[in-house]
Amino acid sequence: MTTSTKSPKKTKAASANTPKLRFLLQHPAHLFGLGFGSGLAKKAPGTFGTMVGLPLFWLISIYTMPAQLIIIGALFLVGIYFCEVTGKALGVSDHGGIVWDEIVAMMLVLAFTPNQWQWWLAAFLLFRLFDIWKPFPIRQCDAKLKNGFGVMFDDLLAAIYTIITLKICIWLTIQTQLQAI
Repeated sequence: MTTSTKSPKKTKAASANTPKLRFLLQHPAHLFGLGFGSGLAKKAPGTFGTMVGLPLFWLISIYTMPAQLIIIGALFLVGIYFCEVTGKALGVSDHGGIVWDEIVAMMLVLAFTPNQWQWWLAAFLLFRLFDIWKPFPIRQCDAKLKNGFGVMFDDLLAAIYTIITLKICIWLTIQTQLQAI
């Protein structure tokens, strides 16, 4: 028996009702849940949604770290509602077009990432890797937790994996630079 590397909820959603611009504008939760339209991408909506997190984080990057975390926490909490409402309207709790979870998770990752394009690129790529790969316990949480909270939570875990990996990479980079001196 073979196992799919994709989330069962999102695989099922790929062939289910595909949201269109009209759906996006029917309810404010859909506009946010579908990442201002980035979730309407026919291919890789999660990647396009993650990209939306970059300029949104840039907008809040002027604030202190605690303020950034409060804003991101609030976006996470309202995201539970956005994802819940949008998932119910689509008939699939974790439809692939729902990308608010990727947006908020990417913003969290960037809060802990040095403000240099190389690190932002590494953060983006690592987050996409963990979000797609879903190492333990992300895949298990994704399968068991349903509705808005479940949609948001598995990406929070992917963000935590990304932050830990980035911190290790940053530490290794600093150690390498110190040894070169």
